[in-house]
Amino acid sequence: MRLTIEALAGQLAERLLPVYLLSGDEPLLVEESLDAVRARARAAGFSERQVFFFERSAAVWDALLQASQALSLFAERRILEVRLPSGKPGVAGAAALLRTIAASGPDLLLLIVTGQLERDTQAAEWVRSASERGAWLPLWPVERARLPQWLRARFGAAGLAVTPEALELLVERSEGNLLAARQEVDKLALLLPAGARVGLDEVMASSADSARFDVFKLAEAVRARDAARAQRILASLRSEGAEPPLVLWALLRELRSGGAHGAHVPPARLIARAARIDRAIKGLVVGDPWDELAWLAAELCGLAAPALLRAQA
Repeated sequence: MRLTIEALAGQLAERLLPVYLLSGDEPLLVEESLDAVRARARAAGFSERQVFFFERSAAVWDALLQASQALSLFAERRILEVRLPSGKPGVAGAAALLRTIAASGPDLLLLIVTGQLERDTQAAEWVRSASERGAWLPLWPVERARLPQWLRARFGAAGLAVTPEALELLVERSEGNLLAARQEVDKLALLLPAGARVGLDEVMASSADSARFDVFKLAEAVRARDAARAQRILASLRSEGAEPPLVLWALLRELRSGGAHGAHVPPARLIARAARIDRAIKGLVVGDPWDELAWLAAELCGLAAPALLRAQA
């Protein structure tokens, strides 16, 4: 069968299948799904676990086959966990997987963990066999449009509520990094009492940013069109280790307000610069995000780029 991450808990509550194939490039979702399967297996008496990491060595496939055919010394239920990052086992590996899938059963649980499977690999015989004998769970990254809902559910599970403003900040800071998002929720759950409502102040406090100037003062400087003060605050934030995504979030809020920028700077140019900063932070383009943030802050204050160049010369 083919499962979704939303259906996994219900399926595990119903029964434990002999094979689970988990594929995806989002480490947090993969590991959490694995944890859920392992916990269900432990509850069913699976007390022995062997992990096999496969890259290119054919000898490891032989070790897997031997493990699948060997009897446990104490006749305990066993888990064989196969880690195959590429999702491409090759001819020998595919044959070994097929034999191991066939050997799985009430006392032998097979977990296969891969990266995202390409289309041709999805049609491979070993994938079909795993799906027929057990379940295939393809795990996809949480898209930005779904991230607020995902975060809100996390807060709910932690016994916390969250304001829309705090949620917006967390989305900006954690897009593309679910592990960081989970860590932030976990940290707030430790800091706050059950039932608390998480707002901007709580999110800012939990980030442990010791900067003398915070991003809200940067926003105040931009609103006041005080370019010199905005640049001083940016320099302080940079020197004290502030996170560029947080600074970009504060400037984007001013950009979205519709009236923060000067009449001499077209909104389209500001939006294009903000998009470039986001790509630079993620390493997708060459450039220093802090330099670009300085340009954006200056332009939001109404300065044209050449004026800033002369000021820095």
